[in-house]
Amino acid sequence: MKFSESLKKNHQFQSVYQNGKSYANKYLVMYVKENGAGRNRIGISVSKKVGNSIVRHRVTRLLRESYRLHEAMFNSGLDIVIVARMNAASAGYEEIKKALLHLGKLHRIINHV
Repeated sequence: MKFSESLKKNHQFQSVYQNGKSYANKYLVMYVKENGAGRNRIGISVSKKVGNSIVRHRVTRLLRESYRLHEAMFNSGLDIVIVARMNAASAGYEEIKKALLHLGKLHRIINHV
């Protein structure tokens, strides 16, 4: 089992935004950039536009959990930033999971296990 690290610093997020490639769907935007390390670093961004703090934390937990359960499917050595869109506030776990895997397939960073 791979254990991904978190992107925490603003400059790490900015690097992925500026140098990474992005795809979007109804609920999420995903930016991906190679980091040259052997493990993934994941960052989750949920702005105040999505909702109040309770809603934002719920969306963050759903994203983190859906990534954690499907972590083995993702390629290694990537910086991934996931930005929640306003529609994500009303989405359940299944929709978030499908949106995350859909974007992973668009980026071609998912190994079919």
